[in-house]
Amino acid sequence: MPMNFRRGAREEPEINLIPFIDVLLVILIFLMLSTTYSKFTELQITLPVADAEKASDRSREIIVSVAADGRYAINRKPVDGRSVVALTSELAAAANATSDPVVIISADAQAPHQAVINVMDAARRARLVKLTFAAQTSSGDAR
Repeated sequence: MPMNFRRGAREEPEINLIPFIDVLLVILIFLMLSTTYSKFTELQITLPVADAEKASDRSREIIVSVAADGRYAINRKPVDGRSVVALTSELAAAANATSDPVVIISADAQAPHQAVINVMDAARRARLVKLTFAAQTSSGDAR
């Protein structure tokens, strides 16, 4: 009997793509159903208008007023002198009573530019990093 050393015919491996296509179709259907379309969800609305600001914590505010002639007041208390050193000591004293204070600079429109810069410098020296400026709206309310 002759010996057959040949192995059986090798079958080529075949990749079955049908389950892969099925999974992709399920994902596609899921994404199509779960997607929201902006033209269907868009509403034409008019938002109400309010002229009030958010209520702020007045206990954290240090208001520095600068008069037209360059005089200063901190929380309506006049500051003796016009030097940066005097402002720094008064700001530091006012800041001791509060934690994380906000310095609001309320300067007159005719106040010298240098007077406002002195307030900013004094706040920096007193390690007060939160500064803002007060302004007046056209209706006359101070903001």
